[in-house]
Amino acid sequence: MRSKNPGWSLRGSLPSAILLLLCSSLWAAGKSGAAEKPGAAEKPSAWGSFRGNSELTGVAHGSLPEEPGVLWTFEIEDGVESTAAIVGERVFVGGMDGTLYALRLEDGKKLWTYDAGDSIRSSPLVTAGVAYFGDEAGYVHAVDTESGKGKWKFETLGEVTSSPNLAGGCLLVGSFDQFLYCLEPATGAVRWKVETEGPVNGSPAVSGDEVISAGCDGFLRTVHLEDGKEVSKVALGGYVAAGAAVQGSQAFVGSFENEVLAVDLGTDEVLWRYKHPSRNFPFYGSAAVSGDTLVIAGRDKMIHALDAKTGKARWTYPTRARIDASPVILGDRVFIGGESGVLYALDLTTGKVRWEFETGSALAASPAIAQDRMILGTVDGTVYCWGAERPKGKESS
Repeated sequence: MRSKNPGWSLRGSLPSAILLLLCSSLWAAGKSGAAEKPGAAEKPSAWGSFRGNSELTGVAHGSLPEEPGVLWTFEIEDGVESTAAIVGERVFVGGMDGTLYALRLEDGKKLWTYDAGDSIRSSPLVTAGVAYFGDEAGYVHAVDTESGKGKWKFETLGEVTSSPNLAGGCLLVGSFDQFLYCLEPATGAVRWKVETEGPVNGSPAVSGDEVISAGCDGFLRTVHLEDGKEVSKVALGGYVAAGAAVQGSQAFVGSFENEVLAVDLGTDEVLWRYKHPSRNFPFYGSAAVSGDTLVIAGRDKMIHALDAKTGKARWTYPTRARIDASPVILGDRVFIGGESGVLYALDLTTGKVRWEFETGSALAASPAIAQDRMILGTVDGTVYCWGAERPKGKESS
C-alpha cells in the first residue's frame, strides 16, 4: 500500500529519539439528524469508538468469563493496528491493507469491505449508521454501515491516525497537518479547525461543551465545542501521542518525557506528575481511568496502576516487551496487550494476572469489549473474538 507520509507515523520500531526529532522537524515545517449526546456508543452495550466513550476513559460495560474462550477468528492479510468497534450485531475493524471490514459479531463472517486506499491506524467511530475513520494518506472517511458504501471523504494535509470523536454536531479528529478539525458529520464540511504547533496524533476527548486535545507540540488544549475558540493551553513538558482520558474536571495523559500527568481542567494546573523511579521510557498509549484508579502502559515494558488523585503508584506489572496499546477496564479487571503478543487480564486492585492469552503476534491495537465479547486484532492480522465458550454442538454455522 502506498503511504503519503510514511515518515510521520509514531508507531513502528523507530527509537524514541528519532520520533522526537520527527516531531521537531514537523514543528519547523510549519449531524445531521437528531442531536446526539457526547459519545459514540449508540447504546450502553456498544463499544462504538476507540476508548469506548467521548471522555476516552477506556471503561467497558457488560461481562466476560474469568477465562474467555476464542469464539472465532478472522484474517486480515497486512495486519491490524486499529482498535475495533462493536455496534449492534457487527464488528468494524480497519486493516493495514487500507480496508475497513464489517464482520458479523456472532461468528466473524465478513459482511462487506470498504477500500480506503491507504493503511488504517485510526480506530473507527461508529454511530447513527455511519463509520468514521482516518487513513495514512490523510483522508477522513464516512462509510454507511449497512451497505459499506462511502458517503464522503475529507482530505487533510497529513496522515490521520487520530480516532474520531463525536459531540454537539462535531466530528472531531486530529491530523499530522497540525490541525484539530470539527467536521460536519453529514457532509465532511469544515465547521472549524484549530492550528497547533505539531502533529495531532491522539484522539480528542469531550467534556461537556469543551474539547480536550494533546499533541506533538507538548500542550493540552481546551477549546469550545461550538466554535473551536481556545479556552486554555497547558504546557505538559513533553510530546504527547495519546488522547487524554477525562474524568470529572481532570485530564490524564502520558508523555514522551516518560511521565504521566494529571491536569485540573478548571484551574489549568498540573496536579501531579508520575515517573517510574528507575525505568524511564515514553508513554505512547492512552490511560484508562475508573474511580480512583488509573492504568497506563509504556515502552518501559510495564503496566502501571496509579492513584488517580495523587499519582502514587499502586502496582506495576512487568511484561516482556514494550506496550504502545491502551488498557481497557472491565469491572475489577484490566485488559491490555503489547509487543510480546500476550493479552493480559490483570486484577485492577492487585495487578496479579487472572488470565492471559498468547496470540503469537505483537499487539498494537487495544481491546474492544461489548455485548459479552472482546475483539482484538494482531499486527500479523488475526482478529480474535473472545467470550463464553459455547457448549459442544452449539457452534455457529
